[in-house]
Amino acid sequence: MPIAILTGPPAPASPLEGDLRSLGFDVIEAPESGSGSEAAAGGLAARIAAVPATDRVAIVDRRFVGHTHALRLALTDPRFDASAVPGALAVQAAARPALVRALAAGPAGGRLPDDLATAIEAEGVPPHRPELGVLVAAVPASDADRAAAAAAVAAVDGEQVRLRNAVKARDGFFTTYCISPYSRYLARWCARRGLTPNQVTTASLLVALIAAGCAATGTRPGFVAAGVLLIASFVLDCTDGQLARYSLQYSTLGAWLDATFDRAKEYAYYAGLALGAARGGDDVWALALGAMVLQTCRHVVDFSFTEANHDATANTSPTAALSDKLDSVGWTVWVRRMIVLPIGERWAMIAVLTAVTTPRTTLTVLIIGCALAACYTTAGRVLRSLTRKANRTDRAAQALAELADSGPLAEAVARATGPLARRLPSFTAPAVALLGSAALVATAALAPWGSWWPVLAAGVYVLTSGLAVARPLKGALDWLVPPFFRAGEYTTILALAAVSDVNGALPAAFGLVAAVAYHHYDTVYRIRGGTGAPPRALVRATGGHEGRALAVTAAAALAHHTGFTVTLTVIAGALTLVVLTESIRFWVSSAAPAVHDESGEPA
Repeated sequence: MPIAILTGPPAPASPLEGDLRSLGFDVIEAPESGSGSEAAAGGLAARIAAVPATDRVAIVDRRFVGHTHALRLALTDPRFDASAVPGALAVQAAARPALVRALAAGPAGGRLPDDLATAIEAEGVPPHRPELGVLVAAVPASDADRAAAAAAVAAVDGEQVRLRNAVKARDGFFTTYCISPYSRYLARWCARRGLTPNQVTTASLLVALIAAGCAATGTRPGFVAAGVLLIASFVLDCTDGQLARYSLQYSTLGAWLDATFDRAKEYAYYAGLALGAARGGDDVWALALGAMVLQTCRHVVDFSFTEANHDATANTSPTAALSDKLDSVGWTVWVRRMIVLPIGERWAMIAVLTAVTTPRTTLTVLIIGCALAACYTTAGRVLRSLTRKANRTDRAAQALAELADSGPLAEAVARATGPLARRLPSFTAPAVALLGSAALVATAALAPWGSWWPVLAAGVYVLTSGLAVARPLKGALDWLVPPFFRAGEYTTILALAAVSDVNGALPAAFGLVAAVAYHHYDTVYRIRGGTGAPPRALVRATGGHEGRALAVTAAAALAHHTGFTVTLTVIAGALTLVVLTESIRFWVSSAAPAVHDESGEPA
């Protein structure tokens, strides 16, 4: 149980102890032998030593006056090893040694928590200092100051601030104006009943799966119900993040569930639409798979660009400056956010179209919208990259290499062509990746069914893939390499299944791409969480993108009729088993820091 230790002189009629208990702390008193004195520090050190090493410890000045939510932000956020506001400091296990050293040094002064916050920063553990805004957190020096601070607390409704801050600072238009105004209250309702964000996330998934099942009925009432339930699922999807921010229940597992379930919900819904269309005699599996491929490639563009420029130095660009200028003008902000078709706008469009049109129309409009959004965002990022003067770091190059998902074949080619690659122009990596991917896709789409030409193209793809990653990906446009690989692999599977005209090939291809896409999303979220990519053994076991492309093209050449469907299904099942087992093992047992997506980037 977390422990709060009160220090400093007493403050009559203070609600502090009750506030701390309401936050889940067991409250104990430190000796009052002179606030800030060596004796007080020694007594405090003894109190801290008695607390189990794994428990959170808060040190709070008895004279603290402020909002309970200010204390909550400083003392309960699991994402930070140490956090502080005036008059209060909290440390988790990782920061405990720095606190012990700071106490041993005997901090001087009349405000022990503030002195200790400064001291542990000097020890190399800078405490997080949350932005309080209108919230009050103070240690008044006199009765007059205390009365003024109390009046300031009474003048601001801390609960309303807490509710307002539960909403993501940067979000899409539909989410901001159509969902968040009431979903924040749903988040509070959940918090007051002890529900966790992970439970709400799971509920959102279940509702989306029911929506997909309704769409799969192929009836108009089923389509209407599917649209309504999809919006309900999105409301819960917003609620889980707002609940996490409202109650500060951040966790590594929760961030992973929130991210991966979003993809599972959307892609399961595409499959539901395809099944519903099939009941009406219309085969739209190619459109469903195309929508998944396009949406996944969009995400990879987002991830790769962000990672490539995460810690770039001398990061300047006229295009970026223009973008910042447009973001300062009210109406352009919302237009730009809607153009990229973020998850709120996208799901609203899908829900409405499902209810009033057909699955074919829904998927066609979705593909057109996502394609336009992809062109807009990618073009802007290419312009930024070409006009930016930046030195990209080894960390960025490593992240791009991990996102590339190169298997043993590409690794062997990379080792052999390394000396050549270092002498080639800086644009070689994305150019070679694009050419190899385009050649593979074109051959798969245009060659006669059962031909060995796609296998030959896959062999060339192995060579170009290895050459593309033969040197560190630090070029201006090298962040395009992973998206080109994803487009090459996914679209090849789609093309082969589409031209095969084999019964069940497209649904099997949908399952295979879904399994591979999960592996790639899992890689992204591990990198974002600071834990690095999945083990190389896993990547080699799954063959890498080039190995899978070679295997699928060979299956198309060797298999006949239903044999191709069976082969795709077996590959999909094996990949799902291997990737999902390792992923669940990692995220359930991960020691990665608690995180939560606050970027506001379109999902």
